[in-house]
Amino acid sequence: MTRPQSRSFRNRLLCSFLIASLVPMIICSALLSQIFRIQMKKQMETDAQTQTAHLMTALDHVSDALPGAARALKESGLLPRAFTSLEDTKVNTALFYATEGSRDLADYSLYDLGGSLCYSTGSVTPGATLPTRWGILFAAKNAGGQAVYQPPMDGGEALLQGAALLSSPQGEPLGYLVMELSGENFQKLFSGKYGSSNQILLLSRYWHPVYASQSGLTEELADTLRSQLLGDGRPGAQTEDFRYQIQAHRPTGLFLVLRQPQLFTQSTRKLLRAASFFCVLVGIVISAALCLPLSQRVSLPIRRLLEAFNRLEQDDLDVHVSRDGEDELGQLAEGFNHMVLALKTNRQELVDNQRELNQAQVRMLQAQLNPHFLCNTLDTMKWISKMSHVPQVALMSTNLADILRFCISAEEFVPLSREVEVLNRYVEIQKIRLSDQFSFVVSLPEELETCMVPKMILQPIVENAILHGLEGVSDSVIRVEAEQEDAELLITVTDNGHGLPPDMIGHPYRRESAPAGHHLGLYNVDTILKKHYGERYGLYLDNNPEGSGARVRARLPLKRKEENQC
Repeated sequence: MTRPQSRSFRNRLLCSFLIASLVPMIICSALLSQIFRIQMKKQMETDAQTQTAHLMTALDHVSDALPGAARALKESGLLPRAFTSLEDTKVNTALFYATEGSRDLADYSLYDLGGSLCYSTGSVTPGATLPTRWGILFAAKNAGGQAVYQPPMDGGEALLQGAALLSSPQGEPLGYLVMELSGENFQKLFSGKYGSSNQILLLSRYWHPVYASQSGLTEELADTLRSQLLGDGRPGAQTEDFRYQIQAHRPTGLFLVLRQPQLFTQSTRKLLRAASFFCVLVGIVISAALCLPLSQRVSLPIRRLLEAFNRLEQDDLDVHVSRDGEDELGQLAEGFNHMVLALKTNRQELVDNQRELNQAQVRMLQAQLNPHFLCNTLDTMKWISKMSHVPQVALMSTNLADILRFCISAEEFVPLSREVEVLNRYVEIQKIRLSDQFSFVVSLPEELETCMVPKMILQPIVENAILHGLEGVSDSVIRVEAEQEDAELLITVTDNGHGLPPDMIGHPYRRESAPAGHHLGLYNVDTILKKHYGERYGLYLDNNPEGSGARVRARLPLKRKEENQC
């Protein structure tokens, strides 16, 4: 039975060690991978937003340059002569000054109302024209003086054109200012504003490609986004391999698309899973190599303890478990050995105690014969004294017999009236012995007669007063008074004798305050009261405040036999 159980415990222990070592590693690996993925996703979103903001700022710079140049030309006052007198140096100079901030990013040209080229900041073919019934000039004419932008409709090197209608101070149209951006211009405009691994794409308002940072991206990506837009109206923000940030530029009507390669592609996830599986496999091997000896080290002492317990169940008290080390298991084995030794010692003590108890019971049965013999003998003495006409001996025999019967009775608590009655019997004996040298007065209210008190608590107090307080005192008196204070019974014994020594006054009764061998009765009474009712009850000693002598007070709870409590 023990070997399969130990093996089972060892297997469970080994599995627990493996789970305890592997599960946190697996959970941490998964959490770290997920946290890294979320963190990288947030970083990609932050980078995309930052890069898109820089690209949009560049487009704003270009879109703001055209109307700014138009205002500068209008303020120069040279527009009327610009379209009537060709090859005017001042007009050329004014055009160059008006396009100072953006001339390296775009080519600017002045066209008259007929669409003929008049001036240009770039190298253009002389005599070039633009149509006025369609295209960029037609759009600028219908824009009400606002700058318009659109891809050119006749091809060429320009990828985006912008135009603004130029008017005289009186509002009369004079010509057009046209801005053209080529691929090189866009490359210069966007250079350094997006990551090296990212790509950008500009689309028109109709989702036709305008510019792409990488050849081949234009048609492929534009067709994909356009088909998604036409399908469900929502172009996808990401695919398996790429993430897209799409934002519209209202002044030019273009859509800016920033493409970022996905960090966690399918191949990357496969690689991470393979690496995680390899780490778990290595962890299993390492954990098994470490846990096998440890489980053996733990299970072997436990198996020994189990075998020792089986022997102990068979009442073999000579069993002993060897201690292999100073660790907790070694301390457990040592504790088991101490327990067995203590059990053996306790069993021997129990046998000895039982033998002594049997002997004590025999002695008690023998001792119970003596009080009955004494009572019967005292009764015989009483009748002989009466026949011999010796009443004092008869009275003493009667009182002593009653006191003995009271002491050996089975009752532990008696009514206060019965306690006072036995006390009177004792006082009668003492009066005969001392030739009536003292008086005895009892004050017991009728309502307190039925209160229950431990038996034989008043006789030792009165005996102490007779033996120690009244010696050599004439007209001595002993008083016993009972009274009720709230829910407590207070019994006071006073005398007019010598009083108590100073070291016993003012304290609840303490045995150490009395001389050795003296006042044993007071000590016994105080101990009985405290054992029955608690430490707040007992004897309180002082001298009589109304004269000479001592005063001893017994305080105990007020209880009746009928009601159980007064």
